[in-house]
Amino acid sequence: MQLLNVILLTLVAALIIVWLLKLRCIGKHLPPGPHPLPLIGNLWELNFQLHDVTLTRLAKTYGNIFTLWLGKTPMVVLHGFKSVKEALISHSEEMSGRPTSPLFKAIMGCNGIIFSNGETWRQQRRFGLMALRKLALGTKTQEGHVQDEACRLLRFFQKEKGNPVDPACQLANSMANVICAVAFGRRFSIEDPVFRQLITTIDVLINTRQSIWGRVYDLFPWLMHRLPGPHQRIFHDAKVLRAFILQEIRSHQKDMTNEPQDLIDYYLHQIAAMEDDPKSTYNEENLIQVVADLFMAGTEATTTTLLWALLYMVAHPHIQENVQNELDAVVGSKQLIEYEDRKRLPYTNAVIHEIQRYGNVIPVGPLRQCIQGTTLLGIPIAKGTFILPNISSVLHDPEHWKTPQQFNPDNFLNDQGQFVCSEAFLPFLAGHRVCFGEQLARMELFTFFTNLLRSFTFQLPESVKHANLGCVYRPILKPLPYEICAIPR
Repeated sequence: MQLLNVILLTLVAALIIVWLLKLRCIGKHLPPGPHPLPLIGNLWELNFQLHDVTLTRLAKTYGNIFTLWLGKTPMVVLHGFKSVKEALISHSEEMSGRPTSPLFKAIMGCNGIIFSNGETWRQQRRFGLMALRKLALGTKTQEGHVQDEACRLLRFFQKEKGNPVDPACQLANSMANVICAVAFGRRFSIEDPVFRQLITTIDVLINTRQSIWGRVYDLFPWLMHRLPGPHQRIFHDAKVLRAFILQEIRSHQKDMTNEPQDLIDYYLHQIAAMEDDPKSTYNEENLIQVVADLFMAGTEATTTTLLWALLYMVAHPHIQENVQNELDAVVGSKQLIEYEDRKRLPYTNAVIHEIQRYGNVIPVGPLRQCIQGTTLLGIPIAKGTFILPNISSVLHDPEHWKTPQQFNPDNFLNDQGQFVCSEAFLPFLAGHRVCFGEQLARMELFTFFTNLLRSFTFQLPESVKHANLGCVYRPILKPLPYEICAIPR
């Protein structure tokens, strides 16, 4: 028995030495960074989470381009506008890959737009942009869907008659129904249990995959896939979302028309048009994931940004009043404020952009992968390297913002009070992998925010003296739950 223990210890020691030598060899070709531990790399130091605060602290020690290890996988972190711009804009093509973790592969299969690569990604993204562009010009336009949901939200607050209410659920319903209208051509009742399950499912899919359980799954997928635990729910919810979308596809196939009315219609026509092309990636599996991508990219982030917007308005009542004064002077009693009106509302437009900058709902950008060897600011980056842009460091870069650590609309206004957008404003990222729903998200934020503030003044409940600007660290940075009073103007 003693001999067996010695052999086992010797074997473990030998494996660790081999691993460390391999690590040292690979590390010679990477930027500096904290020393990784066997198996888990720097995950322990990161508390198994990629927080922008931790990345900023490490950048002070190792510079604006440094290396972290996610288990046995090295990852190059980009800090500050200069390095992020160099990668995502100046070397956009080289940085257009999307690494796919074992958990992503297990639940999404590398289909759709967000998590695909190569020809699949190029074709699906091209379709997504084309479909959203056509839907913006059709008889049932995207803006029409957004305005319809904005009106419903206004009626919700009117019924509350100034009483305290948590706006989170209602905002999530509104954003999800915008996506339903775009993807399915119809909206759902808030009381519909299937629709409510859809919203819960999306929240689980977004948050579980980057939780501690998700990180451990990526380290030991062969083991975690068989073990019980919270991570197993993500597989169930992925099946629920897939079944929901598939049911809508079957309904569309049954009632096909020559004139597409929504994203599924356009995709089904595309499948038919490309059926003889052997290189086509247009199929039902990709359609399901494209729709799922639209939900995951277009609901949680926009909902959370609007939650921050209302919270910032009660925290800064003078800014809320300034917005209302500009809206009254420029659009008056116009039935509904339209997206085109933003060009005449420089201060309001600045406030919305500042909400996105300071609220910073996606502080750490999704991973990219270098698909071709290149150099970033003199540092060689090998093909296959994972790249992580610290978006928070860009949106708070002191070289590009007047008051980077303060909520201040003047960050987007010049001395004449005209709206000016800094090149460091990258909440939707940049380059080849820029958010494909950016235009829809911008329209939603402007339409909901302006129509809400033109109709109501938002205040804290009488029992609450100060707005709590604390946050919950998840993949999407959320404010703590709060209640608010919408006082009719």
